Amino acid sequence: RLGMRYTTDLSDNEWQLIQSLFPKPSKTGRPREHSYRELLNAMFYLVRTSCQWRNLPQDFALWGTVYHYFRVWKKNGLWETLHTSLRKQVRQAEHRKSQPSAGIVDSQSVKSSECSDERGYDAGKKINGRKRHLLVDTSGLVLLVMVLPANIQDRDGARQLLEKHFGRRTRRRVKHLWADGGYAGTLVAWALAMWRCTVEIVKRTDAHTFKVLPRRWVVERTFGWLNRYRRLNRDYERQAQTGETMVYLAMIRLMLARLATV
Repeated sequence: RLGMRYTTDLSDNEWQLIQSLFPKPSKTGRPREHSYRELLNAMFYLVRTSCQWRNLPQDFALWGTVYHYFRVWKKNGLWETLHTSLRKQVRQAEHRKSQPSAGIVDSQSVKSSECSDERGYDAGKKINGRKRHLLVDTSGLVLLVMVLPANIQDRDGARQLLEKHFGRRTRRRVKHLWADGGYAGTLVAWALAMWRCTVEIVKRTDAHTFKVLPRRWVVERTFGWLNRYRRLNRDYERQAQTGETMVYLAMIRLMLARLATV
């Protein structure tokens, strides 16, 4: 691993997987001082260790430069493009179709900092902050994430999540979903009537005994993956979209490591 200083640095094989998705160097103007790979290394370090932007180690580019590119790629959709491309590659490596037909939906409430522009109180979890609504495939790979105030009910957040998913121009959409009891009710009929998507509620039979629930354990494992990235243990972001981008950033790093070992 040439030039590796931190465990989050990209190896040569990992960088080759996404190098073609970045813009080509301009033939005019001042040449860039820092490579895209080096900027990515700084961003992966931040999401893994949860340091502040201003406290990035000095052997990276200046924090303002790193943040500028992070913000530009958030606005132009490059993060989602990278994430979608890698997810397709992982699924194909597992001998699956690139687009899934089934998935699992769930949410995770996390405390947010005082700088968050929108937050709410989740009375069930007793958490004042935000809620991450995740749609994952049957392998646990993220299809879509939406960050909303924590006081929004699961079924209402799932409706917004699915509207965004089904509103995308993709050839293949999810046709069957698994969810917990918090999504029961009008969401089931709405998804079937609007999008011809069936929602199967997997309920817990005994609240006092641990039991692995069919399909629901997949999304819980995904939350476990995300919890390894300390930036996601709490929502430090001012904008909800930045919180969504941090989830994609963590999944990009995870899938790159997985593909590099195939």
